[in-house]
Amino acid sequence: MPFARLATATTPTCHIGLGLAAVGRPGYINLGREEDLPADRGVTALRDRTHELLDAAYAQGVRYFDAARSYGRSEEFLAAWLKKNPGIDDVVIGSKWGYTYTAGWSADAETHEVKDHSLATYERQRAETDDLLGDRLDLYQIHSVTPDSPALTDKDLHARLAEAAAQGLTIGFSTSGPAQADAIRAALAVTVDGEPLFRTVQSTYNALETSAGPALAEAHDAGLTVIVKEGMANGRLAAPHAPDALKAVAEETSLGCDAVALALILRRPWAGVVLSGAATTVQLASNLHAAVVDLDDDHLERLAALVEEPGAYWERRGQLPWH
Repeated sequence: MPFARLATATTPTCHIGLGLAAVGRPGYINLGREEDLPADRGVTALRDRTHELLDAAYAQGVRYFDAARSYGRSEEFLAAWLKKNPGIDDVVIGSKWGYTYTAGWSADAETHEVKDHSLATYERQRAETDDLLGDRLDLYQIHSVTPDSPALTDKDLHARLAEAAAQGLTIGFSTSGPAQADAIRAALAVTVDGEPLFRTVQSTYNALETSAGPALAEAHDAGLTVIVKEGMANGRLAAPHAPDALKAVAEETSLGCDAVALALILRRPWAGVVLSGAATTVQLASNLHAAVVDLDDDHLERLAALVEEPGAYWERRGQLPWH
């Protein structure tokens, strides 16, 4: 397991990763992107921003970097950064397949990504990822598995993924939607020749959406590394959009709403890596304070009141516009 590298890391931020969804393409659904990114969102500008974030993250102890085929040119940007820094060999690199980026580098495209969990898509995207990241890729995840995903039942796909695992690649999956817990439990039951196929799971979990928690605890107990995404609820937990209860706790701890929101996740005993989706180095530095936030029982009780019904949470997420 590549994540064993993090077990011996001594920096308090080693269990915070950097996700590249927000900076690998000009359009995304995070709130506040108008202020976070430059007016020029050309390829060069976003590559430079991505490299700036990767430099800052590594310097501050971050050791997991997360990309995807559908995150625009995130793999390309990450690969170029790794090539510029050949001495950096203590990081874990993850990417995902299953969505194809279709926006053509436009924030105003009608369709930004198309989902397809077929074996043919895996073969095509695996080759594309391999061309960019090669042997630097540690973890390859099926992107956004839901209970009805054919990736849970396609035995030919499972066999090909198991072949990749036998060659040293860690195989994982991510989840999304109100039935994340069902998808996680279904994936835990997938085996090839009697052995579990998946070694990691990446799911949405935050102060507003906690429904996957019990299933993620089960995955952890089964030996999977749990990666948490969307800990900031696509900006809904960041100032100035944060709920009043979160703002109050942030003020009492003298840290940002973002640090408190991510600290809440880091407290979970099953959380192996919690992703920052920072788009600026200032945001990143603030996010990394999560590693030292001290939340007491009163803070936790007040934050627990923020939880939304999963269906309502995902409906609202689905209505967020691409910026």
